[in-house]
Amino acid sequence: MKPVSGKKAVKPKKRSAPAAEAELPFAESVGYQIRATHRALQRFLQSKIEPHGITLGMWYFLRALWHEDGLTQRELSVRVGTMEPTTLSAILIMEKRGLVRRVRNRDDRRKWHIHLTAKGRGLKGKLLPLAREVVDTAVHNLSRGEVAQLLKALSEVQKSLHATLVRLDGANNGTAE
Repeated sequence: MKPVSGKKAVKPKKRSAPAAEAELPFAESVGYQIRATHRALQRFLQSKIEPHGITLGMWYFLRALWHEDGLTQRELSVRVGTMEPTTLSAILIMEKRGLVRRVRNRDDRRKWHIHLTAKGRGLKGKLLPLAREVVDTAVHNLSRGEVAQLLKALSEVQKSLHATLVRLDGANNGTAE
C-alpha cells in the first residue's frame, strides 16, 4: 500500500531483545501500582481529615501516638519513617495546635517524649472511622478473602524488600555475612 503523501512509509524499528526485555509497563510494575494506590488513598484520606484541621503529616504522627503514647522524638521518627528534623517540625506545629506536649526525659535531658493531649486523644474517635471509610471504599470490590490475600501479598513484598535492604546495608558497611 502506497502512502497518500507520496512519501515512503516508515517501518517501525524492531527492538533488540535486551531492550524489549528491559521494558516495564506501568500495568506490570508492582512499584508503580503500589505508588499510584498509595497516592489515591492519601488524597482521599486528606479530603476526610482536613476539615478537622489535620494534615497528612500530622495524621501519621497521631496514628503512631494513638498506638503508643509517650514515644521519644527519635522513636516517633522511626515509626513514621521520617527524618528527625521533619518530625520536630511536625511536633512543634502539633504542640502549637494543642494536640501534643513535649516532656523532657528525667534521666537523659537530651530526649523529649511526645505525649498526646486530651484534644489529640479525642481526635482518635473522630478520625479513625474516617480512615476506616477510606480503606473500606478502596476495597469495596474485593471479597474479605481477597483483602486478606492482598494484605498477605503486600506483607511478603515488604519482607522481601526489608531483607534485601538489610543485606545491602550490611554489604555497604562491611558487615555482610
